[in-house]
Amino acid sequence: MYKEIIICSIVIIIVVGLNILTENYTKESVALMTGNLEDLKKNMISEEQNEEDLNNQIEDIVNNWNERHKKLAYYIEHDELEKVETELVSLKGNIEVKEYEQGIPNLNNCIFILEHIKEKTALQIKNIF
Repeated sequence: MYKEIIICSIVIIIVVGLNILTENYTKESVALMTGNLEDLKKNMISEEQNEEDLNNQIEDIVNNWNERHKKLAYYIEHDELEKVETELVSLKGNIEVKEYEQGIPNLNNCIFILEHIKEKTALQIKNIF
């Protein structure tokens, strides 16, 4: 009887511990990506748009996302991650052809999806039931 209680306790501790780790990594990733996207948005809206800076910024954002995507893919639905990647590719394309006004909705959608991922993976009562 005591073995079963100990084993169940260990399993619960491991599950809760891993959930805390993954939730913290998700929050960190979303905060970093959202901050970078907000900076890009400010540069896209500003009247003094530097094409080279915007291209460098979007490249950094895409590279950062690709690194984080590898770890996030272990525990987040791939459909959610693909939505972010699709919006980033569309945004990158709009920046490359200098269609900054058309890229803003893609940027906003990307931020929305990232925030949705963060809320969806949080350990909350509404997400459990």
